[in-house]
Amino acid sequence: MSSPEPALVSARPRILVVYGTRPEAIKVAPIVWALTRRSEVTVEVCSTGQHREMLAPVEAALGLVPDHDLDLMRPDQTLNDLLSRAVVAVDRVLTRSRPDWLVVQGDTTTAMAGALAAFHRRVRVAHVEAGLRTGDLGHPFPEEANRLLIDRLATLLFPPTARARDALLAEGVPAARMLLTGNTVVDALERIAAGLGPPVERDEVLVTVHRRESFGEPLARIFRAVGELARHFPETRFFYPVHRNPNVTGPAHAALGGLPNVELAEPLDYVALVEHLRGCRLVLTDSGGIQEEAPTFGKPVLVLRETTERPEGIEAGVAALVGTDPERIVATASRLLTDADAYAAMARRLQPYGDGKAGERIAAALAG
Repeated sequence: MSSPEPALVSARPRILVVYGTRPEAIKVAPIVWALTRRSEVTVEVCSTGQHREMLAPVEAALGLVPDHDLDLMRPDQTLNDLLSRAVVAVDRVLTRSRPDWLVVQGDTTTAMAGALAAFHRRVRVAHVEAGLRTGDLGHPFPEEANRLLIDRLATLLFPPTARARDALLAEGVPAARMLLTGNTVVDALERIAAGLGPPVERDEVLVTVHRRESFGEPLARIFRAVGELARHFPETRFFYPVHRNPNVTGPAHAALGGLPNVELAEPLDYVALVEHLRGCRLVLTDSGGIQEEAPTFGKPVLVLRETTERPEGIEAGVAALVGTDPERIVATASRLLTDADAYAAMARRLQPYGDGKAGERIAAALAG
């Protein structure tokens, strides 16, 4: 597999890092830290503002100061509306900054728009967290398609795990175009945790559910399970910071709002989320990032999806893929909350996703 040959990289590479959501900001921050420590490169940071209301606190916590803020968020925007505006807006930044590399992370609409705009300008694309796959274009949607397309457009790919690297090799990506790095979320998590005091242990189940493919009946099934668990374990608090998407907030409050031990909270800043993650007993999530973060603190994760592109935690025994079937969710969570041996088998501190040095590896590769 080959990609069109861009212009030669300058002697002092100019690197543009683009992000738009909170998870992206968290995962690009260690790369920006490492790049800014290198005198041999010039780095600029661009935020599309895809998740505007959640970006500012994490930018402040991680020291990210965008050189370009595109402020693209609009109420009730469609994927195509966001994609088209993002491509045009990133293209304007490319024409002004004239970077040698554009760095995107993950599989969001921002990442896809950035990669496509750079490809059209014949600017080299570097893809952080490349090679994640479920094999199902509908799960997660639209992320599976986004990352396939970004990997096809990228010149340099940074798979976070051996499994992701092997997926790229199987698709015909030359080994010379990739570098196994670990996941940058571990770098960011270690920095945040180092600034916190001892964790406050709570009888708490942390719930994070927001994925687009869960909207509708899958989300209703998950909420039925959470409600049943809350009634079975009245002394346990079920803490759910609810995503502001109306497809999530309405059903969440309708299904869970009347239960005394379910707290439906506003979205948390990243530091507060890490505090809850460190102190809770169990995590119920359809998020990708929390699957990667929870093992650092020895917190078992039940993945409320039919597939996951992060199977390393499941293979290590610290996460379980339970889908959206209420009976299976309730049975698995109940066992962990009542069976000390079952809980101990999953509540092990290990990190299958990285060693905290991914940002440095990626910066070194970009610096050439």
